[in-house]
Amino acid sequence: MSYVKTQNCGSSCSKLPPSLSDALIHYATSNITPQQTSKEISVTERVLLRKSPCNFLVFGLGYDSLMWASLNHGGKTVFLEENEDWISEIQQKFPTIKSYHAIYDTKVKHSDSLMTSAVETEGCTKVVDPRESECNLALKKLPKEVYETEWDLIMVDAAYRVP
Repeated sequence: MSYVKTQNCGSSCSKLPPSLSDALIHYATSNITPQQTSKEISVTERVLLRKSPCNFLVFGLGYDSLMWASLNHGGKTVFLEENEDWISEIQQKFPTIKSYHAIYDTKVKHSDSLMTSAVETEGCTKVVDPRESECNLALKKLPKEVYETEWDLIMVDAAYRVP
């Protein structure tokens, strides 16, 4: 649904962006809700209200991804997700969402040894291209676009699954 500029509207009225219209229709007609609480969502919303349109990188893809992309209307919003089946499912529902498969070399169950190693590895204390880093925490297998974009905002929106 969109609205049309009227004579009394002035320059502040314009057509509703398609991404926002898609999000409104989705959330109005779906019984699937975002995985985050209202309080959690409002934190990122406040940042996006100040920063958008911006380059927004999100680790995690979910039913709320359409909302994040819409709140960053006019900006670049990219999602990274490690579950390829989930990417396919979300892409079928929301084809305008830009998402990539992410491959991580580390596992949460190794976090203690990874953090110890990071403190002891010189490559973990210098800012370098992660693809060339000696740090075992460096994300080396992400899509080229992730490394070539200067991100204004990065959100880690991922659930921890106990193995």
